[in-house]
Amino acid sequence: MEPQPQSPGRPESPNYQQPVAYDVDGRPLYVAPQPAAPIQNVVHISRAVSPVEPEVSPEVRKKHQASIRQYPELNLSEHEYVISAVRRHPIGMVIPVVFTALVISLVLMLVINYPAMMSNINVIDPPPYGIVLMIGMLLTILFLIGGYMAVLVYVSNKFFLTNESVVQEIQTSLFSHRQQTVSLLNIEDASYSQRGIIQNIFNYGSIRLSTEGEETTYRFDYVASPRDEIAVLNNAVEAFKNGRPVN
Repeated sequence: MEPQPQSPGRPESPNYQQPVAYDVDGRPLYVAPQPAAPIQNVVHISRAVSPVEPEVSPEVRKKHQASIRQYPELNLSEHEYVISAVRRHPIGMVIPVVFTALVISLVLMLVINYPAMMSNINVIDPPPYGIVLMIGMLLTILFLIGGYMAVLVYVSNKFFLTNESVVQEIQTSLFSHRQQTVSLLNIEDASYSQRGIIQNIFNYGSIRLSTEGEETTYRFDYVASPRDEIAVLNNAVEAFKNGRPVN
């Protein structure tokens, strides 16, 4: 069978896989150089099975132990310590204390003046004075307990600044308590406010914190010297974000 002639104008393309000649050593020679085999670089990366704990200096450890002893209610990390403990201004206790004192005074006045009052209004058969005295003493004790509970709830609200975070103890009633912690890294804005002549005269106000991302706002009221406290807080946030020691 005779080979078919090639069509004019379409030359047969060369086969670059077949050698066209051989050198003196018998090695094949090709029309085009053969591509070299790709070189694969393999990099082996190893990591520790368990993370390396950060080194805690003796000074930090000493501050941490002192904070644990002074504030046992706080859950501090191994290298965390309290820089500032912000408490509420005593002026916030004026209302419950004054109210309790007024009510108790009114009850005692009624008990003491009970016989004269019954005589003046001509009550024929008034309740015995002993029963009235017992009721008066019972009411006095109840109002004292209520006033003490109101003051206890007020002073139980606390605000702590550590070298890593802000911790707020929130007490809304005698049996309602919660703790919220905000990292210094997440604090976007920290400010204070003093409204009215009373807050400026007695130098107390509110601290407000805003966090990144969730746009959450934290507020702590009745802060004594809020300008000084917010200055310490802003310095701590700036130092923490820039990797400097927080003092």
